[in-house]
Amino acid sequence: MTVTLTETGSGHPFLLLHGGAGPVSVAGFAERLAAARPARVLVPTHPGFNGTPRPGGLTDVPGLARLYAGLLEERGLSDVTVVGNSIGGWIAAEMALLASPRVSSVVIVNGVGIDVPGHPVADFFSLTMDQLTDLSYHEPDKFRMDPASLPEAQKALMAGNRQAIELYAGHAMADPTLAGRLSAVTVPVLVLWGRSDRVVDPDYGRAYAAAIPTATYQPLENTGHMPQIETPQQTLTTVWDFAEKHATAGPARA
Repeated sequence: MTVTLTETGSGHPFLLLHGGAGPVSVAGFAERLAAARPARVLVPTHPGFNGTPRPGGLTDVPGLARLYAGLLEERGLSDVTVVGNSIGGWIAAEMALLASPRVSSVVIVNGVGIDVPGHPVADFFSLTMDQLTDLSYHEPDKFRMDPASLPEAQKALMAGNRQAIELYAGHAMADPTLAGRLSAVTVPVLVLWGRSDRVVDPDYGRAYAAAIPTATYQPLENTGHMPQIETPQQTLTTVWDFAEKHATAGPARA
């Protein structure tokens, strides 16, 4: 199938996977990363988001992971660092389980997808935009938006994105089998977590890292659920250093 994709920069390849807010939530970070480092950054739009077509057989997060592993294969990319935020972090975790030789490292940024007793994912579908903003940022007032001020087309797009989230992730935004399956991961993983996240709290992040034998957990100060937006420079430096540390030797990167 055709994947809607933006690509910028050259150098170390990154596959940057967005969360429920859609590709706009990672677009600025992609541009910053490509401008600041020798980085080639690919940002796909998950099928069904932003009005893009979705094949009827593509209905879950493991399916998205297989789709993007195939994309790397089709592009002939190697030494790829996969970075995913929120639902994108869940996709990144599933990609780590696929053990593609084209992926040299994975970064899960405030991901969802596992069950952690006593630390549920916030009920995204019952929250107003204001409530979600309060839970998502260390300083929510800097990022608050009035839904009434949005054009009707933008409101429709956001509603469609919510439907796509529920289709792929379910209402609970978790797979009860994922934490157990993550014990099979062999690729280096960084679990990067904003300390002020109240969508998925830091204890949830620590449990994510504990489930992955190759994982390192690293907190981010003064940061909520979307570090790539709230503290982009801190996030960029940490992601880049991890990617370079685990870059593979050999032929030039595609």
